[in-house]
Amino acid sequence: MNGIIMLFFYAAIMILATVTMTKKEKNVVNFCVGSRSENWILSALSIAATWIWAPALFVSTEKAYSAGWIGLFWFLVPNALCLVIFIPFAKRIRKEMPEGMTLSGYMKEKYSSDGVKRVYLFQLIGLSVLSTGVQLLAGSQILSAVTGISFRTMTILLAIIAISYSLFSGIKASMLTDAIQMVFMLIACSLFVIFGLRNTGAESILQGINGISGDYTKLFSGKGMEIFLSFGLPTTIGLISGPFGDQSFWQRAFAVKKEKLGKAFLLGAVLFAIVPLSMGILGLMGAGTGYQAQDLGTINFELIRHFFPSWAVLPFLFMIISGLLSTVDSNLCAVSSLTTDIAGGKDIRKTRAAMAVLLIAGILIANIPGITVTHLFLFYGTLRASTLLPTVLTLKGVRLTSRGIIAGVITSLAVGLPVFAYGSVLNSGPYKTLGSLLTVLLSGIIALAASGKERRYAR
Repeated sequence: MNGIIMLFFYAAIMILATVTMTKKEKNVVNFCVGSRSENWILSALSIAATWIWAPALFVSTEKAYSAGWIGLFWFLVPNALCLVIFIPFAKRIRKEMPEGMTLSGYMKEKYSSDGVKRVYLFQLIGLSVLSTGVQLLAGSQILSAVTGISFRTMTILLAIIAISYSLFSGIKASMLTDAIQMVFMLIACSLFVIFGLRNTGAESILQGINGISGDYTKLFSGKGMEIFLSFGLPTTIGLISGPFGDQSFWQRAFAVKKEKLGKAFLLGAVLFAIVPLSMGILGLMGAGTGYQAQDLGTINFELIRHFFPSWAVLPFLFMIISGLLSTVDSNLCAVSSLTTDIAGGKDIRKTRAAMAVLLIAGILIANIPGITVTHLFLFYGTLRASTLLPTVLTLKGVRLTSRGIIAGVITSLAVGLPVFAYGSVLNSGPYKTLGSLLTVLLSGIIALAASGKERRYAR
């Protein structure tokens, strides 16, 4: 019953904040990118919250617990670094297309090609759908177990909460609620670390620094090399491409005040890092005290219940919902902006309808029998990596051709995805790494080669 009350309390806070602090938008541009001069601190909080997805709150604890500081390093550093790397490219697209809204719109304008636009729309919308499915799947598994509400009902309930405030004012509602969610996550993480230190002592972190087995001592040798090949390298490749293949971040690049864009993303990276670092410290504490995990996938939930009073579960669940729905509402706003590239940018009804369609697709995916977070992460991680190099090359001024870009993206998906899937099924680090590299590199190599060949024949 407490869990159900918490859900309604959460929904009431977000809806009330949206209705009282934003106005209902009737203009498509304002709905998708706001005033284009949104407050940079609010934007930084929104960027950080958008980059935190619910399962990631568990991964940082799991990796710290099982592989010590090395596992935490390979999750934390690339996650924060990718937002910093994104900054010059966000500035570039804002400079070249000051009135833009989407990455697909920019690429279409750059190459005067509907084919390129369609390839990018496939990637960006596909990512939004699969990411939404991941959030609903991961969040509903935890919350249904705690509240007693069926999994299917929980996916629908979470979707309704996210769309209830997002429909009102679009990107402004998303950024405002993201900021509220992020502030709460920062407070909760800080309190968990402080009270964890009081309960277990600082020495528990030192004792658990090398993981529960104590074998993870060096970054690039022994067990450390195993973690690098099986987790560190493929994760880094996937994470670095993350913001580049996610319309949510391009949308915020178009929405924040132009002069403060860099500061917003840099602060967002720092604020984001606090959350997985805090959850990682919790994992080190668990390892240091010798706690034996029942389920590594939910290790931080176990540790919260083990080290803290029973009431601490509620703020933890509130934090999980915040991480979950901050990503879902960002996906809703992302797909609403992408609709302008499909149906034009004048009908607000179509823009809002796209949000409902996305949630229906996300609910259906989350309820596929036997589907797992790993399955969905596999597909959308590969999807967003497939357009990384064509995007980067274009923004760096390298002139490709539309046929080259289309051939590169299709090849990277056709070759990289099966190899990565094979590696994931076998849990083979080398194959996962090879699949990740093929996905990223093939799109750029094929795009460059095909573009060069096309230009030579044109002469």
